Amino acid sequence: MSLVESRLTLIVSYALLSLFAFIALFPIALLVLNSLKPAAEIVQNPLGLPGPIRWQNFVNAWNHAKFSKTFVNSLVVSGTTIVLVCSTSSLTAYVLARKKVKSWKIFTFYLLATTTAPIQLYIFPLYFGFAKLGLINNIFGVSLIYTALYSPFAVMLLRTYFIAVPKELEEAAIVDGATSWQVFWRVMLPIVSPGILTVALIIGLNSWNEFLIATTFLQRQENVTAVIAFYLLSGQYSSDWGEIMAAALIIVVPVVLLFVFMQKRFIEGMAGGSVKG
Repeated sequence: MSLVESRLTLIVSYALLSLFAFIALFPIALLVLNSLKPAAEIVQNPLGLPGPIRWQNFVNAWNHAKFSKTFVNSLVVSGTTIVLVCSTSSLTAYVLARKKVKSWKIFTFYLLATTTAPIQLYIFPLYFGFAKLGLINNIFGVSLIYTALYSPFAVMLLRTYFIAVPKELEEAAIVDGATSWQVFWRVMLPIVSPGILTVALIIGLNSWNEFLIATTFLQRQENVTAVIAFYLLSGQYSSDWGEIMAAALIIVVPVVLLFVFMQKRFIEGMAGGSVKG
């Protein structure tokens, strides 16, 4: 009876996993198919296979969206945000996990509250403040906003990694004459590197895909990111859906490839930081 139940459980599990995989992969498959069709064929039969394959969609999408420039802008924004978030959040998380801070509960509550506050709540005063400082259309200014937006999550996640590190390692380094900075840099950071990699992946993906802040603070054509350039491909009265699908695929492919190559480390990092602290 137990053998029959185990087989039934296995069949149901695989059936559910297959269903979820289909739900997740179907939009991507549809995107690939329609990126190879003319616009008229997409309207007539969006689920059908492409007749004559139209590679020109990718050429038009790359040129019209100016991906050679906008991709660089997206990489600069994402890279700067990753560096700022990982450097500041690791220091903050280490202090919260290891040092005796009297008001750490208040600070933790503040971090949790800021992760739930929508950006729409303070985007207008933030815009006026950045306008006064001359930071509108400034790529690094947008990276500062992303850093403030994503740092609370990064601090809370990295704190769990630092808590999981045995205190004896830190005490042994101090006995050997290491300073607080040397303990953090040479002992703690190498141990929590999976957590930092996880944070870098999450923050990088969020920065790459973010639209509202980028389109609000980057208004010049030479400063827009790839996501904004993709949005601008849609016309007011008509749109070339084949070109739009090709542009969407161009934007999605780097993200998918990055996750595929880094998924093992990403999952290990998320599991390693799931301790209670």
